[in-house]
Amino acid sequence: MSGSKNNRLGLVITGLLLGILMASMDSTIVATAMGNIVGELGGMDKFVWVTSAYLVAEMAGMPIFGKLSDMYGRKRFFVFGLIVFMGGSALCGTADSITQLAIYRAVQGIGGGALVPIAFTIMFDAVPLESRGKLGGAFGAVFGLSSIFGPLLGAYITDHIAWQWVFYINLPLGVVAFVLVAFFYQESHEHSKQPIDWLGAGTLLGAVVSLMFALELGGKEYAWNSPFILGLFGAAAVLAAVFLYAETKAEEPIISYGLFRKKLYAFSILIALFSGAAFIVASVYIPIFIQGVLGGSATNSGLVLLPMMVGSVITATAGGFLMTKYSYRSLMIPTLVLLAAGTWLASTLQPDSTRLIVTLYMILIGLGIGASFSVLSNAAIDGLSARQRGSASATLNFLRSLGMTVGITTFGIIQSHYLSNRLSHLFAGAAQGGAGAFDLSDPHTLLSPDTRSKIPPEILDKISQGLSSSITDTFAWAIIPAVLALLSSLFMGSSKMTGTAEDQKAAGH
Repeated sequence: MSGSKNNRLGLVITGLLLGILMASMDSTIVATAMGNIVGELGGMDKFVWVTSAYLVAEMAGMPIFGKLSDMYGRKRFFVFGLIVFMGGSALCGTADSITQLAIYRAVQGIGGGALVPIAFTIMFDAVPLESRGKLGGAFGAVFGLSSIFGPLLGAYITDHIAWQWVFYINLPLGVVAFVLVAFFYQESHEHSKQPIDWLGAGTLLGAVVSLMFALELGGKEYAWNSPFILGLFGAAAVLAAVFLYAETKAEEPIISYGLFRKKLYAFSILIALFSGAAFIVASVYIPIFIQGVLGGSATNSGLVLLPMMVGSVITATAGGFLMTKYSYRSLMIPTLVLLAAGTWLASTLQPDSTRLIVTLYMILIGLGIGASFSVLSNAAIDGLSARQRGSASATLNFLRSLGMTVGITTFGIIQSHYLSNRLSHLFAGAAQGGAGAFDLSDPHTLLSPDTRSKIPPEILDKISQGLSSSITDTFAWAIIPAVLALLSSLFMGSSKMTGTAEDQKAAGH
């Protein structure tokens, strides 16, 4: 009987891992297919919405689905997320305009918002205490791996099959995940039906949508100081304030302030927020440095990021295995030291730095971020009752995504500002002498070997210097969130994975 139960649990875990793989990979897999998609569908001025729509819907859904899973059961909302995600994926493949594709991506995002946080929570609910760390490491590794592996797979599918299969590939994976979870997961926890916090859900949704659109459109479609962007930021602030107030009055708030009184939970959330912001800088700007400064081939960003991916998988897996032996704090401090050190070293790169040096720094940053994918996901919900875990897990994933989103926008503004200043200085106030024919405000201009070959060597050298210093200065700013994550880890306390009283009783302690 025990063997049968273990086999069933193994199938459920496989289904959950597939859900995480699909949802986290879909936030990045489209990036490398966008050239082909825009070439076929048109709408160059609207392509940003294809990624934004997914992220907005996913982030807005996370805390809401997390709370609903606490109240009405995990299984039904995970299965609901899978069905919506697959439906959105099927629709995306049929899109014949960029606007249609963006709408269908939002449908996908709604499903994705249920998959990641609920998968971690089901694992915590269903897995015995002694196996939780090991599987937590596997979940964290898949989460980290898929986030970086997405662009590589997206490029391969686009080049060798068709861009529609970037979305259609989710259908067979989703069907397998659906069968494994729907038919083999038997939910054991009782879930009490409570009134839904409609005001909290509505204001949170509005605040996230307003903030995300302001960040995505600001500096691209509209100037940062335009009334439209300022209005979006204002709406986000007002709705966030109403949401925070509503949560103090709600009978069953989406985000419970009571959880933040638990030191381990509060500081796990802060580490996820800050480390996400620091990590995204490396994910975006190291490939640009390699291709735009070192003149590497226009290798897909997935391959460029391979060393960082390997590093993150190592510490995500190791962190999972060690959680039952060492405190969460003692695992997070050394890895976050590596993240801060790797970020600082990246700020010292020069145009003549070797590819080996860059690779070593990437491995260091990967080792520094990996443990946060597995350790924090368990630390945030450890010791909480079953009816709090869904909300806690969702809040952690929501704030990690928020840190990455705000981070990429903020550091993007910083890098663009530095690049513009450097080029103005290098070309005596204007990009003259052969550089004026190229849009140098966009660092991606320099990623194409064709473009680089058309720029005179002496001009290219100056531009590479400007791009290099703008990226390293951006890394210098990224040290701030990396250090804040490290400082937050000092306050996590001495807790290690012991579980709740029910967990320990079930484990025979």
